[in-house]
Amino acid sequence: MDLRELGGYLKSRRDRINPADVGLTAGPRRRVAGLRRDEIATLARASVDYYVQLEQGRGAQPSEQMLAALARALRLSSDERDHLYHLAGRPLPPASSGHAHVQPALLNLLEQLSATPAQVMTDLSVPLVQNRLAEALLGPATPGEGVQASFVYQWFTDPAARERYHPDEHGHQSRVFVADLRAALAKRGRDALADELLATLLARSEEFAQLWEQREVAVRRTDRKRLLHPTLGVLELDCMNLLSEDGGQRLLWFTAPPGSDHLKLLAAIGTQNLAPQQSAMDARQDEHLPPVPEVTRRSRTRLPRQSTMDAPTG
Repeated sequence: MDLRELGGYLKSRRDRINPADVGLTAGPRRRVAGLRRDEIATLARASVDYYVQLEQGRGAQPSEQMLAALARALRLSSDERDHLYHLAGRPLPPASSGHAHVQPALLNLLEQLSATPAQVMTDLSVPLVQNRLAEALLGPATPGEGVQASFVYQWFTDPAARERYHPDEHGHQSRVFVADLRAALAKRGRDALADELLATLLARSEEFAQLWEQREVAVRRTDRKRLLHPTLGVLELDCMNLLSEDGGQRLLWFTAPPGSDHLKLLAAIGTQNLAPQQSAMDARQDEHLPPVPEVTRRSRTRLPRQSTMDAPTG
């Protein structure tokens, strides 16, 4: 690990970012060309002191979780992300892991949806990043490694994964997950992680094994969900999906019919402190790094009216 070179690289990437590109207001007192150190720390959910130490070539080696958060905050390309991991002396994360590099196009769209529950997942339903409203609606993503990071794995092996879904929805959602996994396996071909996920589910879940025998394959464009929120009760929402160009990642966001009571309930998620104080991304950072407050965001653009790409819901 080259701490001095790592610090210089972080600073060079920070200097090139326009505050408006990440939803920040420049303000009349801004004296730096790009973002300030505290802004990058906030976007990465790291402590300011720790990030300052990194730029100064000091401090402990950043974890893979922290590097993934910094890559998102700095809007790094895949090549730039790889170089960041190299300088930090860390191996590159698998493309399907929970620390995979979120594709910039999807990350930019996620930033546009701050007033709507939204999250990015892999084609194996591994959560990569979720906004605070998605966390409030669905609960924080459960961390895990390998196949255990997949929400499909959690759905069929851990009853707690189904707590936010109405019991009447469980059978339908199970079929959706199985059909989508078959589609993902077909697109991936021979893939170690996907093959391990399939073998593990066949061995551990009788429900999954029975559904797999039905040989259904489908990647859904949209889906109507009945969710159970611990404070607001039943929410009937539409889940929209958008696939990345290579199909390896997807953006999901939730809407409700205009004028419905469910729309009012969904809006309440954004006005009340209904989620745990620590977000999923906070939980993935180094244990010694305290969460920091979220920066003030600019107003966002409207949601796209519909998706032209197929994807399942999670």
